[in-house]
Amino acid sequence: MGLTKIEVITGMSKFTSLKHALSKAGVGGMTFMQVLGCGVEKGTREYEVDEQYEMELLPKQQINIVVEDEKVDDIVELIKQELYTGHIGDGKIFLYKIDNAIRVRTGDEGTDAL
Repeated sequence: MGLTKIEVITGMSKFTSLKHALSKAGVGGMTFMQVLGCGVEKGTREYEVDEQYEMELLPKQQINIVVEDEKVDDIVELIKQELYTGHIGDGKIFLYKIDNAIRVRTGDEGTDAL
């Protein structure tokens, strides 16, 4: 059984609702980081009409979770529904294949380590 890391980068206001939805979906753990960043809009806020020539880094949050491959599609769909507003800043989702996970305390590997 394979593992996938799901990395979500989105605005700061989304954390509580996303955490609640992931908990209800049975996600057992996550890592949360406050980060700065911008996308193709270079940090332009939706209400600004002038194009930015220099990137402006905006406060974001990065949430990392690792799930079994069989759950990836359902979890990604849940994240998309939870984050969607249709406006700039809804976020991005990145998927990475994981070769292995090891729980240091017990030595469990793979899905047992989750």
